[in-house]
Formats: sequence, C-alpha cells, structure tokens
Amino acid sequence: MRKVFAVIRREFVERVRTRAFVISTILGPVFMGVLIFLPALLAGRSTTARNIIVVDAATGEFGNRVVAALSDTRFGNKGGAQPRFHIERIVALDRAKAVTDSLTTLIGRSRGPQGGPDGFLVLTDSALATGQIDYFGSNVGSIADMSALEGTLRPVVQTERLMREHVDTSVVRRATAKIDLNTSKVTEGKLTGESGTSSFILAYVMTFILYISLLLYGIQVMSSVLEEKTSRIMEILSSSLTPFELMLGKVIGVGSVGLFQLSIWAGASLYLTANLVPILKVFGQSPDSAANISIPAISPALLAVFLGFFLLGFFLYAALYAAVGSMCSTQQDTQQAQQPVMIGIVSGFLCMFPVLNDPNGPLARTLSLIPFVAPFVTPLRYSIAPLPPSQLLLSIASTLAGVIIIVWIASRIYRVGILAYGKRPTIKELWGWIRTA
Repeated sequence: MRKVFAVIRREFVERVRTRAFVISTILGPVFMGVLIFLPALLAGRSTTARNIIVVDAATGEFGNRVVAALSDTRFGNKGGAQPRFHIERIVALDRAKAVTDSLTTLIGRSRGPQGGPDGFLVLTDSALATGQIDYFGSNVGSIADMSALEGTLRPVVQTERLMREHVDTSVVRRATAKIDLNTSKVTEGKLTGESGTSSFILAYVMTFILYISLLLYGIQVMSSVLEEKTSRIMEILSSSLTPFELMLGKVIGVGSVGLFQLSIWAGASLYLTANLVPILKVFGQSPDSAANISIPAISPALLAVFLGFFLLGFFLYAALYAAVGSMCSTQQDTQQAQQPVMIGIVSGFLCMFPVLNDPNGPLARTLSLIPFVAPFVTPLRYSIAPLPPSQLLLSIASTLAGVIIIVWIASRIYRVGILAYGKRPTIKELWGWIRTA
C-alpha cells in the first residue's frame, strides 16, 4: 500500500505544481465572481441615452403617443432611472420619403449638443395597419435597444388600433395587463426561498462542473499513462508495482487534484455569496443591487451527494481513460480510441435536459440506475427535490457495481496494454486481453 501512496503523491504533486493548475484554480473564482456580480454591476451602470428622431407621417395623434411613450422609457424600473431615449419629432405627412433620405446622411454625425441622431422611426398609417414599422439607425445591432423600441411601440400600436375601431381601450388594457409568475421552490413540505431560476442555475452548474472535470482530469490520466509508456518508464515502474496498483495510484492521485481544485472553488463561492453587500460597496453599488443576484443555496446533503457521485463517476471514467492510454502508442491513436469514453460523458451531460422537465418520471428513475449517466442524473434530481432513501441507495449501489466491473475490465486491459507496443489492438484482441490477463 505504501507504493500506491507513493504513486498518488507523485501524481498529485506533479499536477498541483504546474502553471496550468495554478492559473485555472485562480480563474475559477474570478469567473464565479463575474457571473455573480456582473448582473448587479450592469444594472447599476449609467448608460448613455440614444438620440432617436420620429418621422411622423401618420394621421391623428399616433405620432404624439409614440413620442410620449419613448420619452418615458427608462433604464430599469427604479426611481431616478435615466431615460433610454432622447426623442425629436418631425412632422412629414406628405414628404416622408424626402425626410428619410435627408436623415440617412445624418446618422452618426455630430448634430446639436447631444450629438447626431442614432436612428429614426418612420410612422405611417400603412405601418400602423400592417405592424411593420421601419427603423433606420447605427444601433440596429444592439439587441437591448431594439427590444426596448419594440416593447415600447407594441402597446402604443395596439392602443391606436383599438381607438380607431372605437373600442374602449381602458377595458382592453385592464384585461390584457401583464402578469408575472413568481416561482418558489418547496422541498419536503417547506419553502426553501429559492426561485425556479435559482434551482435551474444550481442544477446546470453542478452538471457542467462534473462534465468538465471528467473530461479534463480523465484526459490527464490517459496522457500520463501514454507518456510513461512511450518513454519506457512504465517498464521500470511495473517491476516495482503491480499494474493494478499503478493504475489505482494514478486514478486516485489525479482524482485528488480534482477534489482539491473543486474544494478551492467551493470555498471561494461560499465566501463570495456570504459577502455580497461588502463586495458590491467596493464597486460603488448600493446594497439594493444585491436583489439582482439570484444565488441558489447548497445544502450539506446535496453537497455530499454531489461529491459522492463525483468520485464514483471519476473512478469509472478515469479507469476507462487509463485503459485507453495503455492500449495506444501515439497521441493520434488516443484521439480516436477515446471517442467511446467521451460519448458516455457527453451523453450524461445531455441527459440533464429531459431530467429537468420530469425529475421523478420513469426516464429519470431509469437513468439513475445506469452507471455511465447516474453520476450526472442523480445529483441533478437531488438538487431539484431530495430523493427517497430507497431510490438514492439503489442508484449508489448500481453505480458502485458498475464502477467495480469497469475498473476490473480496465485493469485487465491496462495490465497487458502498458507493455504492448505497435498498432492499436482490435476489439477481438481486447477481448483476448480481458480473458487472459
């Protein structure tokens, strides 16, 4: 066992000391901080208003209502929010084409104390009837500006149409008033204080972290085996350790690096979420801006389930990657041989989407029993609603059984493959290795 610990220590130390590990460990909390605080910082950022000209070629008061609605549009709903548009109206009942042609030459040029116009709207009776209102401007690529314009114009157009049909607009406005669906998560008969958005974010982040970790650290195991095999160091190591001890040391050593990095990231995320208000004050934001940040809570039970299945999934896929590295002699061979392993990881990630729609349905329960996808599915289901103990234990047992079988098969391939050179073995030859190793 002391030899296994020596391999574990070597794999751990060699990877922790690399520049790539240090950079990725630092960038992880930075990326989390950006995701957590960027919405609040953007919400509190002052934005320059756009200069819009309304070319009013429509009859009646339609143009005045559009100007009033656009002038009232603000950045956010809070008091004191800055106006989104500076509006100028030009009446052009019979000369809309001439006015639009002249305004086109002014877009983006300096004009007046607020600069040149960013764009102009053309309002006509035909546009009111068809709903196709023309806008010409330099900011048409701004999704936020176009959404604000469309969202402001829609109710004005609807009201104008109703008024021209002599319909009581106040009655219609009350009947078609916007509704907001407030979602609150209930777990085991208790309100958790989380919204539906927070639950989805938590489930997605957990699944994505597992997906990236299995790919990143599994490939590291494969590369380590291939490097030692091609440099012939494996022949020296195999004289002191059994192949199973060597593979076990590599898998545990690289897995320890993954857990160590995840622990640092988890500690950083806990610190950031626990100090939202002080950090926002550093950036000059008010404590109220913390309301724009939706942070899901992670219970100790969920953390235990996630780490447990992370270890099971890592042992399963790392053993497969070690087998792939042992049976290949070049980097090019591993690119092709690892495809089935990558398909298993990608399949587990893609299972997230049907499981989110029905976490307790027959498909989700079945996937929880398949060792290749259970490390993704079971923590995902548990993050939405804690599973019954019977389902959780059955998922753990089936995944553990699958890990034992896969590790046994991989170890037999590894035992022969580490000393086999030349072309990559065929399926028939692999079966012979498993039978005779």
